[in-house]
Amino acid sequence: MKRIFTLAVTLCYLSISLAQAQTYVQVTDAERLKPIIVDLWPNGAPNDNGLTGPEKEFANGRIGNVSKAALYVYPAGTAGSPAIIACPGGGYSRLAMNHEGHDMATWFNKQGITYAVLKYRMPNGDITIPLSDAQQAICIMRERAAEWNVDPTKVGVMGGSAGGNLAAQTATQFTSKENRPDFQVLLYPFLSMNEYMSSLLLKGDKSEEAMNKYWAIKQVKEDTPPAFIVCSADDKTVPCSDSVDYFTALRKNKISAALFIYPTGDHGWGYKESMPYKREWTAELERWLQDWKR
Repeated sequence: MKRIFTLAVTLCYLSISLAQAQTYVQVTDAERLKPIIVDLWPNGAPNDNGLTGPEKEFANGRIGNVSKAALYVYPAGTAGSPAIIACPGGGYSRLAMNHEGHDMATWFNKQGITYAVLKYRMPNGDITIPLSDAQQAICIMRERAAEWNVDPTKVGVMGGSAGGNLAAQTATQFTSKENRPDFQVLLYPFLSMNEYMSSLLLKGDKSEEAMNKYWAIKQVKEDTPPAFIVCSADDKTVPCSDSVDYFTALRKNKISAALFIYPTGDHGWGYKESMPYKREWTAELERWLQDWKR
């Protein structure tokens, strides 16, 4: 399959044609599709994050204290469809399940893409907890590909912010062809490993070996899957230099990649209407995904 790489730094607004323009409406609870809910570890997970008690619910569909993983699957109903597993962000302390998860289901389904939202367990200092959930989700998507009309050779991972970090970890830390994603979609991803991230993911281990192992930018290799990356130049939470450095690492390894940087939007926009360039980035993603629908 022939692929091209793109670097589109959008520092000035370039209008798209009316034919390409689309109207996006925020999804309400009443309109949201009903997913198939899959228990990731019905016989018990291989590791434990040590969290106890019920999940905590926050405003705007966010949840925390997650100790039980699940996959919410929205089959496209199209034979041989690609599949995307979305990892919501939330700073690895909670999950933005709606605007970085469920709200995108209809949009992907209309493109003939099976979509799934991963409710992954909080790391609580151990990155291997959410990473094992993401890898298991990919395996399940492939195992049940026939049931959900999915092409098992076109299973991708997606995420925003900390979810983007998890998606990139999944794309660089795979251990087999079964849990290797075929492509990755990263929204304003946190990809560096600094003191803050090490405290979240490495139990405070600041050794060079530990930091480098899960520093996604440093773990890009020749077999890392192709990437679509988008961020905002004015992001005050995660510098878009993370995205630039990851893109650069991908290209140094001759990995197909597309990077789009928009002048405004800040951080955490997901599928929200408040992102000024929502039409632009979703249109670019739609174009990029065409290659996976052939």
